[in-house]
Amino acid sequence: MGFSEDQLYSSEKVVLDLRPHWWFFAGQAATLAGAVVLGLIALIVIDEPVVNILAAGLLVVVLIWFIARYVVWATTSFVVTTDRLISRNGVFSRQGTEIPLERVNTVFFSQSLFERLIGSGDLEIESAGEQGSQRFSDIRKPLNVQNEIYRQMEHNENRKFDRVGRNLAGSGGGGVSIPDQIEKLDQLRQKGIISEDEFEEKKRELLDRM
Repeated sequence: MGFSEDQLYSSEKVVLDLRPHWWFFAGQAATLAGAVVLGLIALIVIDEPVVNILAAGLLVVVLIWFIARYVVWATTSFVVTTDRLISRNGVFSRQGTEIPLERVNTVFFSQSLFERLIGSGDLEIESAGEQGSQRFSDIRKPLNVQNEIYRQMEHNENRKFDRVGRNLAGSGGGGVSIPDQIEKLDQLRQKGIISEDEFEEKKRELLDRM
C-alpha cells in the first residue's frame, strides 16, 4: 500500500516510498521454515500422536509470529517527497515523524559487510529541530536514498530562491530598487523564510549588480 496522496501538500510529490528491507522479517521467515521441516519430520518419520500435536502447535505459534512481523513490515514506510522526509509505523496505533527538507543538516548511512551484500543499512538524519538526530533502520540501498535526499534538498533550495526572486520582482511592478530588494530580503530573513547564509548570498548578488 503506497503513501496516500491525500497526505501531500499542494504541488508536493512522492519521490521514494520504501518499506523496510526484507531482512526486517528474515528471522521469522527462517524460524517458520524450520518449524515446517520439523513438522514434516514429526509427521513422516516419528508419526506419534503426541509429537504430531506438539509439532502442529509449534507451527501455529511460529506462523502467527511471522504474520505479526509481516504486518508490521507492511505498515512501516520511509517516504521522501519534494518537501519532506516522512516515517510512518504502527498497526493499531500509528506513529510518524516528519522532517522538512530545509531543516535537514546532514544524512549519514551505515552498513556492515553483510548488509552491503544484501543491500540493507541504516540512515541517521541530523536536523535543526527538537529531536536533533534520528535513526532509521533496515533501509533499502541507503547510499542511494542518501543521494536522493541531498538531490531533493538542492531542488527544494532552488525552488525557494525562485519564489524569493518572483516575490521581489512582483512586489513593485518591476521597478524595485536594489536597496528596497535587500530590505525585503531582510524581512524574509526575520520571518525565518530564508536563513542568514541565504540572505547574505542573495544580498551579495544584488550588490554586485549595483
